[in-house]
Amino acid sequence: MTAGANALADSLERVVGAQIAGLRRLSAGASRETWAMDAEGRGLILRRDPPAAPDAAGMAREADCFRACARAGVPVPALVAHGDGTDGVGSPYLLMERLDGETIPHRLLREDRWATVRPKLVHQFGEILGRIHAIAPAEVPRLEEDGDPLTRLRESHAVFGEDRPAMELIFRRLERTRPEPVPPTLVHGDFRNGNLLIDDGGVRAVLDWELAHIGDPREDLGWLCARAWRFGERPEVGGFGSFEDLLASYGRATGAYPDPEAVRWWEAYACARWAVLCRIQAERHLGGTEQSVELAVLGRRIAEAEHDALLALGLTGAEVIADPLREHAPVEQPDMYDRPTIDELLNAVTGFLREELTTEDPRSAYLAKVSANALTIVRREMRLGREERAAHRTRLAAIGCADDGELAARIRNGTVPDDDPDIVAVVRSSITAQVVVANPRYLAPARST
Repeated sequence: MTAGANALADSLERVVGAQIAGLRRLSAGASRETWAMDAEGRGLILRRDPPAAPDAAGMAREADCFRACARAGVPVPALVAHGDGTDGVGSPYLLMERLDGETIPHRLLREDRWATVRPKLVHQFGEILGRIHAIAPAEVPRLEEDGDPLTRLRESHAVFGEDRPAMELIFRRLERTRPEPVPPTLVHGDFRNGNLLIDDGGVRAVLDWELAHIGDPREDLGWLCARAWRFGERPEVGGFGSFEDLLASYGRATGAYPDPEAVRWWEAYACARWAVLCRIQAERHLGGTEQSVELAVLGRRIAEAEHDALLALGLTGAEVIADPLREHAPVEQPDMYDRPTIDELLNAVTGFLREELTTEDPRSAYLAKVSANALTIVRREMRLGREERAAHRTRLAAIGCADDGELAARIRNGTVPDDDPDIVAVVRSSITAQVVVANPRYLAPARST
């Protein structure tokens, strides 16, 4: 272990009163550090705020959720300890039991190992969400109602001062079609494939409560159905099952059957929210708080989330577009620099990161893949960027806009209707071009099951 890991192990030994062995950082979690360890034969997991971005109040609220859920029969890991980090752990943290199971979506969705478990999951999701939403807000008094969610999302987006016509179009459509509110409940805030520990019996534990709040319970249902959490699979609920089965199981658990159209609205809202969250995460890197290739690449996933929101609102569709990297870039006669060209150098480094780099550290292996993805984004933009920027300027000029700022302002202030086909076409074309650079496979229809 490094000196820092040794110091952390010493502090954790004082917290739990047992010798710590095998302390290692896991790849899970972009917003918090996740560490695994053994304490004299007992497996534990530490979730810790990055030292540069502590949130003691938020961690205390999350601990409250663990205790309330344990009382209500919601499957969660047993909470061993939590603190603000002044005990030597270094930043606010939760320490909990380590449970056996799987969280990695691609394994759960595609490996034969989980074939008999997958059909159970959508029904369990509905039942568990019913239990969560039955917890009275008084059971978690430090959680506050967040106010109007759409207003809050707009404000979070506006903080960055960036002109994104797609987001303005999405906000306008969501405002015009929003459902009537229902009584607020405890909301997990991030209930999805990837934050659920699965074993042979199904859902073993609900993880990652850092976004929990008091709000509309349909938010959790819509978030679970967002396309990002299907990881390319067709079934609408995390890639596991149908929308109808989810609502039916939730209704049986609660006695209240949600309006499907209202949950669809929350699904579109979830896509917009994920776009804003990606930008917030990327800012930790861009603002210098935390240098991280993982956080940096999240900034290029915003367009994917915008595409999903437009898709959920019926404003775009799936399409198959070939990855531009499948074709060899033309090699110009070098006038000063020798070959390999920039593209060839980037391709060589990408191949090394994906195919040749070997490490026993799971997090380093994961970050190598993220880094390789970042380089493929750079290569695609080098090939397509100049042409696509020119095409976008032409499309803007055709609707009388000088730039994205003018188009975003017109959509925001209602100068143009949110259903104007020319406006929608310009926004759709821009987002498609951005996703082609970030991840062209994301535009394709989901695979058949």
